[in-house]
Amino acid sequence: MKKFITNTVAISGLFLATQQLSAQKVVVNREVETQNDGKMLLGNQLKEQFLKAPYADWYVKEHDEYALDQKAIADLKKAKISSYHIIVFMGTWCEDSHRDFPRLMRILEEVNFPDNRLTIIAVNRKKESPSGEEGIYNIQKVPTIIVEKYEKEIGRIIEMPKTGYVERDLVEILKKDDKSVLKEIFKK
Repeated sequence: MKKFITNTVAISGLFLATQQLSAQKVVVNREVETQNDGKMLLGNQLKEQFLKAPYADWYVKEHDEYALDQKAIADLKKAKISSYHIIVFMGTWCEDSHRDFPRLMRILEEVNFPDNRLTIIAVNRKKESPSGEEGIYNIQKVPTIIVEKYEKEIGRIIEMPKTGYVERDLVEILKKDDKSVLKEIFKK
C-alpha cells in the first residue's frame, strides 16, 4: 500500500509538471480529423494555414473576390488600427467564418496590420479551443472579432457585421474608442 501511494504521488507530480510545461507552450496550426466535418483547425493559427487544402477552397475565393469599402479602409488607417490588437475566434466548419474571416484578412492586409497584433483562434462546433481562451472572452458565436487596446476590449463583431461590412463595423468600434479617450481627456 505504501508503494502504491508513493507511486501515485510521483505520477501526480509528473502529471502536474507536464501540465505546467504544456501550459507555457502554445501549439500553433493544430489540425484534427473529425468524423462529421473532416479536417478542422483548432487553437492558435497563423493566417498562412488557410492557404492550404481544404481551407483554401473557401478562403481564397472569398478573400480575393471581396470588394473593399475604400472609404472605410482610409478611415481605419486614419484611426491607426495598427495600434490595436485583434483577436478572432472562428470555425473552419462555420459558413459565417467562411465569409467574414477571409474578408477580415483582406482588410488587415490592405491596412498593413502587423501579424504580431493578430491572434486567430479556431474553435470546434462546441465553440471550444484547446487552451480555453473562448471562456476568457465569453465566446458564444463565431466568427467573433475582438478589438483590444492596452489589453482592454474596445468592441467586438459577433457572427456577422451589423453594417454588412467588416471594415465599416471596425470603423464604428474605433470611433467609440476615440470618443471614450476624448471623454477621459476632458474629464480631467
